[in-house]
Amino acid sequence: MATFKHISSKNADYGAAEQYLTFEHDEFTMKPTLDGNGRLVPRDDYRIASLNCGGEDFAIACMRSNLKYGKNQKREDVKSHHYIISFDPRDAADNGLSVDRAQQLGEQFCKEHFPGHQALVCTHPDGHNHSGNIHVHIVINSLRIAEVPLLPYMERPADTREGCKHRCTDAAMEYFKAEVMEMCHRENLYQIDLLNGSKNRVTEREYWAKRKGQAALDKENASLAATGEPPKLTKFETDKEKLRRTIRAALSSAVSFEDFSGKLLQQGVTVKESRGRLSYLTPDRTKPITARKLGDDFDRAAVLEKLTINAQNAARVAEIPAPKEEYSRSIKDRLQLNKAAINAPKQDSIQRMVDREAKRAEGKGIGYDRWAAVHILKQMAATMSISKEKAFVDETNKVCICVEETEEGFFLKTNLYDYMPEMQNKVITTEMLGMAFEPEQKFENPDGSPIVFDEDYYGNAHGKMPKAGPFEEPGMLKV
Repeated sequence: MATFKHISSKNADYGAAEQYLTFEHDEFTMKPTLDGNGRLVPRDDYRIASLNCGGEDFAIACMRSNLKYGKNQKREDVKSHHYIISFDPRDAADNGLSVDRAQQLGEQFCKEHFPGHQALVCTHPDGHNHSGNIHVHIVINSLRIAEVPLLPYMERPADTREGCKHRCTDAAMEYFKAEVMEMCHRENLYQIDLLNGSKNRVTEREYWAKRKGQAALDKENASLAATGEPPKLTKFETDKEKLRRTIRAALSSAVSFEDFSGKLLQQGVTVKESRGRLSYLTPDRTKPITARKLGDDFDRAAVLEKLTINAQNAARVAEIPAPKEEYSRSIKDRLQLNKAAINAPKQDSIQRMVDREAKRAEGKGIGYDRWAAVHILKQMAATMSISKEKAFVDETNKVCICVEETEEGFFLKTNLYDYMPEMQNKVITTEMLGMAFEPEQKFENPDGSPIVFDEDYYGNAHGKMPKAGPFEEPGMLKV
């Protein structure tokens, strides 16, 4: 299961690379480990070799070449490239991989793929996670000191010229990973597919964040144990791990992308799609996390495939008839079923609006608030849809509206109420109207008291089922 990693460095101190490879360093601060006398502690076991340095020290040879060609003199210049080939811990016991053999493979890999570069090749028998994985460090000067043949990963003529710099492009990384896989196959070593990504993609930053977080949590649990208190948590999770768990929980039951988005929104996570790629925004961030940084299980293709499978499974379940009950349900079960049937909203009905301000006062979080905003918009759209579907249209009778002048004044005369159907309307109140969308405020009187529209335009009292419109009583209406 060999892995391949690349790190570019702008550090002008080339000796720091050799110091890291040959002396112990703190795995969190990356500072050298000192003994009781303040001296550096050498590593117990390692193999190291320099290439193309002309018998000189690696650092001196690199600085001499940089001065000769006038390269790597600016602070922002990439001075060196650090490549790491990490072998599977099982290779030592199962496949006979030794530190000396890994060093030979590393030197051969460096000569074939980084010709013309001054390089350090160093092999360590174990990593900082103490899993027993033999790994090879290849550190090269970014400057090329000799003309080299055109290799498959090189794209420009300058990539072969003397005095030009090494470029680690995406195409180059793909090529190097393929070569590492071929090397493992040739040596009969364990290997995974490095070219097609991984279900969970853990970056270097996330890896160290988890290591440091777990160390801090272990220290806190130790202090709690000393006082006799039980630990609250034993395993530290990064923000990305929590996000992956939330997405997988939503994917496990969602049957459509809208359903998937709604389930994530209830947890405070907003999913966005841009140019065919998904990204996820958590409540504590302003910049979304792309699916590429989470892993292949969270990109658009994998999500849609999972949703399709869920929808097909749900359709199969719906087609299977429910088995006939051998025994009658208990009274408690029947009451629960009746209660669920009564409380379940009808498909063509409009659900109540949510008072977002009141819910915030109750302590609801930003995730619930986002869900409530979307819920209100959906109910507004449903209201418009049902209003159009159930609107009364009379294409037979002719409705007349006119204004007549009499000795008592002007009166509005209409036969509209003669043709209006009986409708089950309710008295409009502040509670029924809910919250206004833009200001997110209730419809109230100027003094803040609730509104009850129990009278018509002329002050006539509405009945239990008031007529639609501003007038309760038809006839001659004074203007």
